[in-house]
Amino acid sequence: MNNRILSVSFYLALFTVLITSCEKFKGDQELPAYVTIDSIYLTTVPSLQGSASASIVDAWVYLDDNLIGAFQLPARFPVLARGTHNLKILPGIKLNGIASTRMAYPFFAPIEITTDFTELDTTAVGIQKTNYQSSTIFDLIEGFEGITIAFDTTIQSDVGLELTTPGDPLTFEGNHSGIVQMDTLNQFFECVNNKDFTIPFAQVFLEMNFRTNRVFAVGVYLYGPTTIQQVPIIYLNPTGDQWKKIYIDLTNSLNAYPGMQKFRVFISAIQTTPEPYTLLLLDNIKVVTRTVE
Repeated sequence: MNNRILSVSFYLALFTVLITSCEKFKGDQELPAYVTIDSIYLTTVPSLQGSASASIVDAWVYLDDNLIGAFQLPARFPVLARGTHNLKILPGIKLNGIASTRMAYPFFAPIEITTDFTELDTTAVGIQKTNYQSSTIFDLIEGFEGITIAFDTTIQSDVGLELTTPGDPLTFEGNHSGIVQMDTLNQFFECVNNKDFTIPFAQVFLEMNFRTNRVFAVGVYLYGPTTIQQVPIIYLNPTGDQWKKIYIDLTNSLNAYPGMQKFRVFISAIQTTPEPYTLLLLDNIKVVTRTVE
């Protein structure tokens, strides 16, 4: 259920439920209780899990392990229950940065709350925190704070992946972010992480903070015994002067070509007219998967 996609049609159905009269409830309870959730934030162990930067936009809510629905944060929703019950809240994200495709992120731990419900009363959950599931494996954590970084430019690249200077207002957090700058004389950028990862029998996601004035691509190189395949996965649009957080599902692309065993992540951009200057900023790049029980 963690991987269930929330579509636009779900929001329409949810809106219908919320505006329906309480007389439509079935059973011996006609009046609901209500729950409000303000927001959910992420906590991490920085040395092991990297930055706590996150974009948790939804709450997938279960009552005694039965799905009530998925609600955009901040949320207020009815619960047809009285007495003591267990609420389980799964933090939700925009899948691949697309507002109409949302899911409960499988690497964030659920939040569980035992509470008493009274008809027409509101249970204020407030601000909640989550953390990474204990089964999460971090293949890659790159926060651009070390002496070396986990990405190398390819031989085709005209420019390098540099670091912002301490105190630079372009930096997302910490002392440094990754920065790529191109002009009309230097028109192609590509970098690849410098370590092979085994393609697992599990979901794989790439997390990243980014800011760009140019469309750029994120994808994977797949490696088999005798072949290499480059697979673009997503093209990310300009963000203006804003940083964004994205969660990119690599799973299907990693399994699209039979016989592939290893992979690496690439990021690329092309300088084109009429824009004379490209600025691409990156931070907190993670590749996460999980142990399979």
